[in-house]
Amino acid sequence: MENRDSILFTTVYQKPSYEPYYLPFNSIHPLHMKKNIPFTMLLRVIRYCSTFQTYLDEREKLRMALLLNKYPNKLIEEQFNNVLLKCNIDQPLTNFNYDKYRQKSGRLTATAGHCTTQRTTHYEIFDVGIYPLIKRRVIHANIQFVKLNTTSSVAEKQELSRFVMQNNYFAYDGEFYHQIRGGAMGSQLTLTMANCYMFFFERRIAKQIKNSGGLYFRYIDDLFIVINWSVRHLMKQIELWNQFDENIKLNANFGSFTTFLDLYMENRDGILFTTVYQKPSYEPYYLPFNSIHPLHMKKNIPFTMLFRAIKYCSTFQTYLDEREKLRMALLLNRYPNKIIEQQFNIVLLRFNIDQPLTAINYDKYRQNVLDSPYTEPIEIDYDKVMFIHFTYCSSMKGFPLKFHTIWNKYFGESPINEIRPILGTRNVKNLQRRLTNII
Repeated sequence: MENRDSILFTTVYQKPSYEPYYLPFNSIHPLHMKKNIPFTMLLRVIRYCSTFQTYLDEREKLRMALLLNKYPNKLIEEQFNNVLLKCNIDQPLTNFNYDKYRQKSGRLTATAGHCTTQRTTHYEIFDVGIYPLIKRRVIHANIQFVKLNTTSSVAEKQELSRFVMQNNYFAYDGEFYHQIRGGAMGSQLTLTMANCYMFFFERRIAKQIKNSGGLYFRYIDDLFIVINWSVRHLMKQIELWNQFDENIKLNANFGSFTTFLDLYMENRDGILFTTVYQKPSYEPYYLPFNSIHPLHMKKNIPFTMLFRAIKYCSTFQTYLDEREKLRMALLLNRYPNKIIEQQFNIVLLRFNIDQPLTAINYDKYRQNVLDSPYTEPIEIDYDKVMFIHFTYCSSMKGFPLKFHTIWNKYFGESPINEIRPILGTRNVKNLQRRLTNII
């Protein structure tokens, strides 16, 4: 926003760390989610840009960003036209009529309708009505479901869960919908409920596999099974498992090679070959180095990604390929090569690898990495730990050190020092996020 001779000038603001990245069009997401992106982004441009010229500039920047993310130009134009139609703009915007029609765009939500809809997608696995049943079974099975106030009763926890699961709303194309089946994607409660539901669903399957001498693993709704059964027998078992629950249908992918999460596995003449697996929708996007985040977060990315490459790549050549792909992706996200090399070397030092990896010594050192002990996460005693979150910016870089220095100075000998403060950061809320929450 700017005061130009008593006239308010506004336009879209993008931080220095801005990257033209949106949900890729070739990602495995429903089409309506992808269509909604050009629609809402152009609507924002019209609302924010107070002059026709800035509107044109922002619209073309948006078009280029969408094309880079593989959106068809036909779909972009279609959604751009839908914005104009929704705002009752029946002619092309020009320098003469822009101010008049821009006023209409602000009234879009006032005329939006309300309705309910039921969608059947592969994201939904059960009805909202059985959530309290799952919750009750989880509590009585002594499973840690979610940390709530210890004074809350089981009935109160069930009621809270029911309220959250039955009150999911979303907006699309200017209209509001109430989700009456399934849970909101990305919700922590939905993920926890799905995990609990699968826990009870998988019991008979896991027991059958283990009794037959096989391996069984699960991550949320992905099952991984290694067993010495014929294909015909396995298919029959999957048909039987699909009758356990009408809300869950298992789609099998079996053979001499398979993928599980981000791991590719293949049986090559009795030798297990593994490497990193990336979905077709994968984009080489990481937290940009010039973003306003603490440095330790950025340094951790090359460290953990190379650590994963060593664990997953069973041959030296695939390790080299994965390492260079990772290096290129980090350079594209503006990571200095010095930081990348530094973190790559720290990975080797962490596992006592004191010489460069080669085709001769790779298997030996990789085995050392695989055999390294797993550090169990430390259980947090919330009665003795106090979490303090502050909005991070470059000027707050030295705040944690100063905070702990002052804390120890004034509370070092005090009984309050039994409470250990832990500082955490949260992102800055930009104007777009605030307006989205208000609307």
